[in-house]
Amino acid sequence: MDKLTAMRSFVEVANCASFTQAAEHLGLSRLQVSRHVQEIEAWLKQRLLHRTTRKVSLTTAGEEALNRCEKILYETTELELTALNRNDQLSGTIRVAAPIGLTQNILLDAVEQFTELHPNITVELFASDHFAQLVDERIDIALRYTDQPDDSLIARKLMVIDSVVCASAEYLSKYGEPQHIDDLKDHNCFRHLGASSWTFVKDNQHKAVEVTGTIIANDIGVLASAAQHGKGIVHLPCDLANPLINSGKLQPILNEFVVPSSVLWAVYLSRSYQLPIVRQFIDFVAQSWSSDIKLGDA
Repeated sequence: MDKLTAMRSFVEVANCASFTQAAEHLGLSRLQVSRHVQEIEAWLKQRLLHRTTRKVSLTTAGEEALNRCEKILYETTELELTALNRNDQLSGTIRVAAPIGLTQNILLDAVEQFTELHPNITVELFASDHFAQLVDERIDIALRYTDQPDDSLIARKLMVIDSVVCASAEYLSKYGEPQHIDDLKDHNCFRHLGASSWTFVKDNQHKAVEVTGTIIANDIGVLASAAQHGKGIVHLPCDLANPLINSGKLQPILNEFVVPSSVLWAVYLSRSYQLPIVRQFIDFVAQSWSSDIKLGDA
């Protein structure tokens, strides 16, 4: 029995509470995963999982075994990564999916720096604002803005990015500056595809305002460019907005109201994280983006 492989199957089943889902994440058949769990139970001479037709749950022995197996797998990955780094042998291809604007604004720079450090690594970037299907699209890492990552995936919080509503001085001079969020209903608001409202916070109260405009796009960068032409108002993350605000191309409005920030996560399947290059990439971007992006940051 390959004990490490059996441990990975057991840990995945325990975390997913499902043999079928664990098999999908690991790229194995359900039968293989089931056999791995049976093997590790036979090795430890203990039942680790309660199995019913509806759910899978840990026994008391399974809870203890899960903790120890996760530590062993973590240390194994660390050992492999350390050895590869020492020998300068980190190589291979990783597939990374991320929102279009994030890819253009900060991810591309991070990828270039990472590949300079590790020239034998190739990063395949998939820029799209839809949530990539990690299994079907063979994605190793997906960067996502979300308040609640998918429970079926492993997630690591990377940073918080403020958002802002802004417009050009030309637009505000011609059409007037909205004084209240309800005034947005009378303005040309460029919006992202699928987002028909913008949310604001004041005095701990959240309010969503329906907005309309002449341009709807699936790329936030397109909306930012359109706003610079003086034709409308735009809602932007501050990684994109700050350079435009600092250069005077756009200016923030409705400053009495808070625009909720976005939380950026790296999500991945457990099988992906066992690849040293995936682990190294996540560690690299987490370190590179160790500070949150606030409104007005240079």
